[in-house]
Amino acid sequence: MATLVLSAAGTALGGSLGGSFLGLSAATLGRAAGAAIGRRIDQRIFGSGSAPVEVGRVDRFRLTGASEGAATTQIYGRMRVAGQVIWATRFNESSETTGGGKGGPPQPKTTTFSYSVSMAVALCRGQITRVGRVWADGEEVAPDTLNMRVYFGDETQGPDPKIEAVEGVGHVPAYRGMAYVVMEDLPLGPFGNRVPQFSFEVFRPAEKQTPEKAEDLAHLVTAVAMIPGSGDYALATSPVFLSPEFGAQVAVNSNSPSGKTDMLASIEALTEEMPQVGSVSLVVSWFGDDLRCGSCQVKPKAEFGDLDSEQMPWRVNGISREQAEVVSQVDGRPVYGGTPADASVIEAIIALKNAGQSVVYYPFILMDQLPGNSLPDPYTAQAGQPKLPWRGRITTSLAPDVTGSTDGTSAADVEVAAFVGTAQVGDFLRGDQGVSYTGPNEWSFRRYVLHQAHLCVAAGGVDAFCIGSELRGLTQIRGAG
Repeated sequence: MATLVLSAAGTALGGSLGGSFLGLSAATLGRAAGAAIGRRIDQRIFGSGSAPVEVGRVDRFRLTGASEGAATTQIYGRMRVAGQVIWATRFNESSETTGGGKGGPPQPKTTTFSYSVSMAVALCRGQITRVGRVWADGEEVAPDTLNMRVYFGDETQGPDPKIEAVEGVGHVPAYRGMAYVVMEDLPLGPFGNRVPQFSFEVFRPAEKQTPEKAEDLAHLVTAVAMIPGSGDYALATSPVFLSPEFGAQVAVNSNSPSGKTDMLASIEALTEEMPQVGSVSLVVSWFGDDLRCGSCQVKPKAEFGDLDSEQMPWRVNGISREQAEVVSQVDGRPVYGGTPADASVIEAIIALKNAGQSVVYYPFILMDQLPGNSLPDPYTAQAGQPKLPWRGRITTSLAPDVTGSTDGTSAADVEVAAFVGTAQVGDFLRGDQGVSYTGPNEWSFRRYVLHQAHLCVAAGGVDAFCIGSELRGLTQIRGAG
């Protein structure tokens, strides 16, 4: 605006004076002078084309938590510690310049500065098994974004290569017996171009007194069961997203700031916190609907039926989400997670084996009856089976100790045969995304178990396969013979 006004004023003033200079009229010279003065005013007011701008430059840095002579922390169990900075590089400054140049409307030349630093933080004395969560200024951050290496504090650890590259080979201690972390080229932009206050979740079990004697669960536990065994994508190692509305993406199996899927985060925690564990029972659930074995169907169910994932559409035994039943709900919420998608089960088996674990495959039946059902109770001969009963209570139409039971008769043989079914190994087809079924139309125990066995084969095999777990009531039924 000032450019227009003052150029017009300069034209008028020059025209009133008259004359010329170097062939240019006084009016032309007045317009040029007015425009130049007005442009300077506009630059100061609006900033367009103004002097170069510097963004984010810092003149002074300070490292916190680097006290000389401070006591070394010693912890037991699981604790959150702040640690002490034991080494750091000078701050590395880098810059990026944008704007300026010719053509188009004038833009200010902007130089943006960013900083990074490498540092080592001592955590505690003694050997640890894991660094779990990490906080920066009280906010949890993903350890993978910190470019962090962990030294567990054993007596054989060597010097860090980054520290050696800066200080020189042979001039760096290994800090043996001290657990510490090294963060290499840590970007400081996310923390306001300053080193934040870090704290770390550290795991340090009791150390063995002798190689044969363990005094802590971390050294005693050698096998675990991975539960709950339900959840449409609970076992998936690849990220799965749902789109509840247009343009929205919701992660359904990544629920920690680490950014990893829940399954991978669990395997990492297991192998680091329980280093002696070498066997995992992988629980995978289908659902039963009746305590009377002759009427009980065992089938997969989905957690919800209105949304599906593009990355891993839910599919179990050849049944899509639209075809599957949905688990029962209370107050609008499912009482169980759904049956894990076939593709997620295959991923879980492969991931566990890659982590060095022996896999015990554990097919599991969850009973899905809510209060108020009208199903006859085989233990009371009255209407209404208990809510969410134990699978071990599946029995004959009337339990063996109830008057009128079919136990010990050919009718019991018929009931058990109906529960077991007639599915055969050749009734299944394996594919990249799971296993489909081509046999007789039945939701039987054989269909359920053989499907799980085919999943194990599709994943490259497992070390053991558990059949009939907890089906106590069925194993007590006597037939005619």
